[in-house]
Parts: sequence; structure tokens; C-alpha cells
Amino acid sequence: MLLISALVSGLGLGAMYGLIALGFHITYAVSGTVNFAQGSSMMLGAVLTWVFSQSMGWPMPLALAAALAVCALYGMVVELVAVRPFARRGSNAWLMSTVALGIVLDNLVMHGFGKEPRSLPSPWAQTPMSLGDTALGVYPLQLVIPVVGLALAGVLHFVARRTRWGVAVLAVQQNRDAARLMGIPVKHVVLLAFALSTLLAGVAGALVAPLFNVHADMGTLFGLKAFAVAILGGIGSAWGVMLAGLVFGAGEALVTATLGSGYTQIMMFSLVIVALALRPDGLFGRAEVKKV
Repeated sequence: MLLISALVSGLGLGAMYGLIALGFHITYAVSGTVNFAQGSSMMLGAVLTWVFSQSMGWPMPLALAAALAVCALYGMVVELVAVRPFARRGSNAWLMSTVALGIVLDNLVMHGFGKEPRSLPSPWAQTPMSLGDTALGVYPLQLVIPVVGLALAGVLHFVARRTRWGVAVLAVQQNRDAARLMGIPVKHVVLLAFALSTLLAGVAGALVAPLFNVHADMGTLFGLKAFAVAILGGIGSAWGVMLAGLVFGAGEALVTATLGSGYTQIMMFSLVIVALALRPDGLFGRAEVKKV
């Protein structure tokens, strides 16, 4: 029973990694760049959900919608300020500028929100589930998170294959110049990709906020693990990224339950190195074929 509860909680955590990693996938697929402060976007979603619902007293649906809207706007700021000026000159300085902007955000939130961790109450994270007289040790929210993550991955796949915006994204991904000649607003597509990227991270932050204490530094380690998940799954595949998140989260939970938390990071990141050594393009990724 202990391993089952650990596996379920791990899948919930892994789905959260997958949601953040989907943001890496979207921006990489569209522009070949990523926001290395994606963890800060996750933190922003959690903090704003707490502020709007607990401090300002808004109903949770309204608080969540407002928090995600701000996260999307923050993604646009990241693209306009920390990515576009460097990418259009062919510079890789966006690698550092996105990190720097994330540090700025973390410190602004710390000064405005405070250093003390705070809890976000939720009816789905108060009473563990039970089967008859047997406590399962799992909160309903931990079952909801994987469902939401897989559903969003499915929506992204549908949008990419069946909608005009998705076709425009694929066109920009394959050949920017040709897409521009066909009348596709490339800059707007990239801007919306960054907005969607940070919105997904905000969803992850809002979902896990009731399970973890909300504070300004909560996104750092989550963002690092999510990037590992994105590379592990194959950053060009939405389904691969989400499945890799579930695998990573489940493995993390099982290692913690069997060996103890002191071995979790050692084992998981060692396994990531081994997996990438065997499959450099990720578990579910495919090598790109380039014509010369």
C-alpha cells in the first residue's frame, strides 16, 4: 500500500513536471529558444493564486483565471525583453537573459510576498482518500493533476495538427522565411508561444500549490527537473515530454519510498544521464534529418 500511494503521488508530481516541460517544448518547437526561468513562471502561478484567493478574497475560479492571465503576460515580457532582442541578432545571449529575468522575478516576489512559506487550502488536498477502512495516503488532487496534464498534452497535439494556429506554428518551425512569405505573422506566433509556455507553468504552480508551501523560491528546483524531463522525453515531442514527466515523477517517488529522500536526486539524475547516453534524442524523441 505504501508503494501504491507513493506511485500515485509521484504521478501527480510528474504531471506537474510535464506541464512545465511542455512550455519548454512549445517555445523550442516554434523559435528554437526556451525560457530557462520557467520555474519562476510556475512559482508566479502559485503565488498569484494564493494572493488573489487568500489575500484579496476572490473566488478560486476567478483567482485562478487572473493568475494564469498574468502568467501569460509575463511570458510575453520574457519573449519581448529577454529573447527577441538577442535571437534576431543570432546571439545566444537569451540563455543568460532568461535566467537573469527569472532571478529578478523571484526577488521581486520575495520582497512583495515575503519570505515565509504559506499554505493554500483546497478541499481536494485536505482529507486523504480511503478504501473502506484502509487509508490510501493519497489526496484527490494528486489524481487530478495527471488527468489535467495528459488532457492539456492532448489539446496541444490537437491544436498543432488540426487548427490554423497549429499549422502556422508548424510552418514557422519548419521554415521561418517561407512562413513569413505566406503571410504568417511569425513574431506574433512566437510571442503567443511564450505566453502559452508560461501559462502552462502557471497551471502547474496553481495545481501543486495546495500540496506544497507557497514561497518565492519554490520554482527553482521544479524548473530544473522540468528541463531535465523535457530533454529526457525529447523536447520536440509534446506527448514524449509529458510521458517522461510521469516516468520521472513515479521514479522519484519510488526511490524516496524505498531508499529515502537522501538518494532521490542522486538516483534520478544519474538515471537521466544514463538514459540520454543511450538515447541522445530523448526517450520519445527522433533525430532531426537535415538536408545539405
